[in-house]
Amino acid sequence: MAKTLLEMRGITKVFPGVKALDHVNLTVEQGEIHAICGENGAGKSTLMKVLSGVYPHGSYEGEIIYDGAPLACRGIRDSEAKGIIIIHQELALVPLLSIAENLFLGNEVASRGVINWPRCFQKTEELLRKVGLAEAPTTQVGKLGVGKQQLIEIAKALAKDVRLLILDEPTAALQENDSQKLLDLLLELKRQGITSILISHKLNEISRVADRITIIRDGAAVSTLSTDDISEERIIRDMVGRDMAHRYPDRTPAIGEVLMEVEGWNVWHPEQTGRQMIKDVSINVRKGEIVGIAGLMGTGRTELAMSLFGHSYGRGISGTVRMGGKAVDTSSVQKAIAAGLAYVTEDRKQLGLVLEEPIVKNITLANLAGVASRSVISRGREQQVAEQYRRAMSIRTPSVFQKVVNLSGGNQQKVVLSKWLFTDPQVLILDEPTRGIDVGAKFEIYTIMNELVAQGRGVVMISSEMPELLGMCDRIYVMNEGRIMGELTRAEASQERIMALILKNETKAKVA
Repeated sequence: MAKTLLEMRGITKVFPGVKALDHVNLTVEQGEIHAICGENGAGKSTLMKVLSGVYPHGSYEGEIIYDGAPLACRGIRDSEAKGIIIIHQELALVPLLSIAENLFLGNEVASRGVINWPRCFQKTEELLRKVGLAEAPTTQVGKLGVGKQQLIEIAKALAKDVRLLILDEPTAALQENDSQKLLDLLLELKRQGITSILISHKLNEISRVADRITIIRDGAAVSTLSTDDISEERIIRDMVGRDMAHRYPDRTPAIGEVLMEVEGWNVWHPEQTGRQMIKDVSINVRKGEIVGIAGLMGTGRTELAMSLFGHSYGRGISGTVRMGGKAVDTSSVQKAIAAGLAYVTEDRKQLGLVLEEPIVKNITLANLAGVASRSVISRGREQQVAEQYRRAMSIRTPSVFQKVVNLSGGNQQKVVLSKWLFTDPQVLILDEPTRGIDVGAKFEIYTIMNELVAQGRGVVMISSEMPELLGMCDRIYVMNEGRIMGELTRAEASQERIMALILKNETKAKVA
């Protein structure tokens, strides 16, 4: 019988107006990969912050038994001293420092206050080999991709003699190849005897690597499943408290005339002279239509969206945008909004929200004129608008005066959507609208999209998840290397056809 490494008993954590955790029990066995699933706001990250000392002993009720002894962490240093290392969704690396400096920051290889750099570089190379990286220890971390940075975070944990590794949505920002490398590494660490707790919304990844899954709903642990019991249908049912026979809401399209046309759109890199990012792109969106843009990461999808919305990306931009058949000026964000465009960025925390401000201010931020009289903002009107969207979008919060930073990812996304819907757009561009949110919140976002097109608006959806594009879109444009490689109707579209169009350009390049 496997040894129990961790027991969390009756963990209860209360924030003002919210009970985040309600008598949660969790048992993790030595050497297993234990997944934790749940909707956004269910309490997954809060539970791990209790375990790792982010929320110190005394700020919660219940007890933690680790390796057979009570655990009462007063902070991160206490948990790390026990071999418990947490890697948060937002990576804690310093971009301007080297890999070696990051790996041993606060844990320096030193004698009498002097860093032993040769020994530091030697240990860095050893740790990088363990996580499958060949970079030099002196490489600046900010010059690496997100996938490699995630592996460096794991190497940093190994440098601290990790016994229990906690990963909070480690693949949320990774493309598929990087995700597979990280999952393979977790399995290798398991073979080395390291125990892992994996928080993830990606059910296929959980099914692949997890030995057991604990599902949390509304702050309570509702079930723990073993490998033999794991199925997406069961996980979803326990997560949302209901069956989801259809992952995507039903919709009968009522597609009208062309709403937006983009013709001959060209964009150059803002810093690298001579590098063209968008090459002669032409697309259109009709009333009542959801149009998808598919492609691998780095193929120009976000650059296209940002350049259309107020020239927020790029230089030397040329081409024509028409709304309702008339050419419009979208050369600034204000002009793009006035023309009827809105853009929900893929990075809601950095670019979509002011995290330390309340919901009420975030929702009205893009249309202050809508809550003002003679250039003076009406606080009453502002609150009225925020309350209206809170109800309409089912934003789970005790008050519209709650800071956005305290909301779950799914509710933050609803605030971003509310902000742009308050500008009354005709065409809404959604860039990775369901990244990092759970299946229940995804369904709510899909339902909102359907409601928008039912009103005669148009939606452009950029997504790296092909099943999502196939399940939601009426047409799909396929991009690669800044070009449109093809267009597929709903009836024509399949994962195989999308990949064939993406690879078509790569095959030509190899032949050339």
